[in-house]
Amino acid sequence: MKISKCSFRLLIFILLFQFLLFCFSFFVNKNVSFASSIAIANTNADTKTNTNAEDTNHINNSINSTDNVKDLSIYSPNCILMEASSGRILYAKDAQEVVFPASTTKIMTAILALENCELTDIATVSHNAIFSVPASYSHASLKEGEELTIEQLLNVLLIPSANDAANVLAEHISGSVDDFAVLMNEKAKEIGCLNTHFVNPNGVHNDEHTTTAYDLALMGRYAMQNSTFRSIIKKTRYSLPATNKYNKTDRIFNTTNDLLRENNSTAKHNYYYEYATGIKTGYTTDAGSCIVASAKKDNMEVIAVVLGGGTTKDGLSERNLDCITLFDYAFENYSMQTVQEKNNVLEEITVRGATSDTRKLNVLVKDDISILLSSEENAQNLEPEITYRDNLKAPISANEAIGKITYQVGDETYSSDLLAETSVIASGFLPTLLRILLIFVTLYLLYILLKPKNKNKKHGSGSYTKATKKSKKRKKKGGHFRCMQLNNFELL
Repeated sequence: MKISKCSFRLLIFILLFQFLLFCFSFFVNKNVSFASSIAIANTNADTKTNTNAEDTNHINNSINSTDNVKDLSIYSPNCILMEASSGRILYAKDAQEVVFPASTTKIMTAILALENCELTDIATVSHNAIFSVPASYSHASLKEGEELTIEQLLNVLLIPSANDAANVLAEHISGSVDDFAVLMNEKAKEIGCLNTHFVNPNGVHNDEHTTTAYDLALMGRYAMQNSTFRSIIKKTRYSLPATNKYNKTDRIFNTTNDLLRENNSTAKHNYYYEYATGIKTGYTTDAGSCIVASAKKDNMEVIAVVLGGGTTKDGLSERNLDCITLFDYAFENYSMQTVQEKNNVLEEITVRGATSDTRKLNVLVKDDISILLSSEENAQNLEPEITYRDNLKAPISANEAIGKITYQVGDETYSSDLLAETSVIASGFLPTLLRILLIFVTLYLLYILLKPKNKNKKHGSGSYTKATKKSKKRKKKGGHFRCMQLNNFELL
């Protein structure tokens, strides 16, 4: 039985409509899944923003709660001890008092140089960069018109605390010291330093150039996330090469950080600390002896800020003694404990709307979670909060973020995303895919069956062609119409 063209087109239309309907439902499910992923990412970002805001609101409470938490013998009037990875404050003493920072200012100058320049960029030493530095302040004997790389300037900025190098960097980045100070203050606020106001890049004394121990701890913590900064501040010695204005290599500088200088002396003024990793010292008559220092033992790194130090009655450095006291306190009373390891299977969950062989899903922890705990705290007593995105169902892709695990310890939050170990297939997906394949097979068979034959095709010895010619001849002479007339006449 022949199928009309209209019926055939209707059949094709119905089949195509079913196919498009399936595609629409499939991609809607995928988009819902993708939208859910975006939603959880945005939630995480909002949580992070809220956490930062809460941290800012609770700065004073956090600092006050640690004041004199233990009877430490601290000489200096202002100090703070902070764990580097979390920013948790372990000890503080008048850490929010506004004071003079001296050359610890150069931490911010280094941050801006690293973020605004390439290490291979060339800066030229100006007349002002040299001669604006007071005679009693440290310098690197730079020459007017001398060309130095940013890397060279950073080394003499941070190791021997060269004030002329700070000016060169400021002028190279912003055009002038005053404009650079504006950039410094903007960056300070971005980091979270709410009580800092800089007027120069080196810490040369100015009554308007102030900060706090807490703010300097934030700057130190931020800077230590840069690998180039870390590699420079742990050096104990550096020499400038010959340049276009100075053909000798005798400009050799030693670090100003006594905590880094290793020696075998048993004298009381040997301040070497084996776990010390940096960072920057400072001194002016008004600021006293200052330091932003860091030390790392095992997997725990801490930052200590000591400001306004002097000398003991025995002539010893209060700032160095205070740093050692703070470091020892941290390492003796705190440790970083890993509570979740990267790619650890947290649990197995059942996913709604999935096929029977994929509905069981292992949930992975995306990142390591290490928590700072005191010697009195036990990691086994910590209960995490596990949350999954709303309306979690198939389909889910492998390694797709599906939730979050969070530990709350005091004011500090430790968290990681949760990932799907394998793909989860929606329960209606495979049967529908099979149905689509059958539709295509059906269309192909219909095409083969209904394909019109070629009327001009030759058969046998040409009899088909001859018959065709005879038929045409009859039609010219009247053909079938004449026979019909004859028959009708006979009937009459």
